Amino acid sequence: MIAIAKLESEFGDIEVLEYRARELFFYVQGGCFQTETDRDGISLAPYIHAIYSLLRQAGARDVLMIGCGGGSLGTMLAKAGVQVTIVDKNRASFEIARSYFRLPDSIDCHVADGKEFLLGTTHSYDAIVLDAYDGDSIPLHLRTREFFRLVRSRLDQPHGCLIANVHALHDLDGAPDRYAAFAKSAFGDVRLLDAQGVVGRNALIVAGNVKDLRNPTLLMPPLLDREEIAAGLGRMAFRPWHSEWPSARAESRGSF
Repeated sequence: MIAIAKLESEFGDIEVLEYRARELFFYVQGGCFQTETDRDGISLAPYIHAIYSLLRQAGARDVLMIGCGGGSLGTMLAKAGVQVTIVDKNRASFEIARSYFRLPDSIDCHVADGKEFLLGTTHSYDAIVLDAYDGDSIPLHLRTREFFRLVRSRLDQPHGCLIANVHALHDLDGAPDRYAAFAKSAFGDVRLLDAQGVVGRNALIVAGNVKDLRNPTLLMPPLLDREEIAAGLGRMAFRPWHSEWPSARAESRGSF
């Protein structure tokens, strides 16, 4: 891999890496790979393709993303004609996403905290996607009952949905279940899409008008690694989630 850009920001230094003669691009912040795309900005991460598939199933045409990184989900949605708004506290993320990850100029980008942005708007979205981390955990104010009620109030009723990405270290990490339980405080229907048995994975909590959503499929293949991504999606399935998770089992890095 070759570093082709470095940018200092108040939230940590960002590097852009290139691999295979400008065929693959990586967004790295704080030593963590946050975005991986092909040269057209299409994600190489199965969970991003899972979110994309769920949003297309839901018929979402107006989507708010909280958390940018390299903006690959926004790029993919824009290619499909979806109106996208992205909110991120880190201005540098937008600069990197536009310069190196093909984030279109048509996407409306706001430098702001996700909760504060929602408080300052009355717009109703078809879907809100939460993929925002502070280090290895979701910021506390983005996982409260008050926040989930705020999200619900900014969704088109009764058709809107929330999709949240939650890291899980292993099968005994109860973070996805706890996040689902918090979401249940504001939403009638809450489901959990997970890939049990996979170490260091991304689980998706979906809430709102989600009862008819099916397991995701690969709808926008990247130029490379299609089989691997399809296989990753094949390991994801909706599973029951536990409203109470014993604290002894939840004591692991990255848990709430």
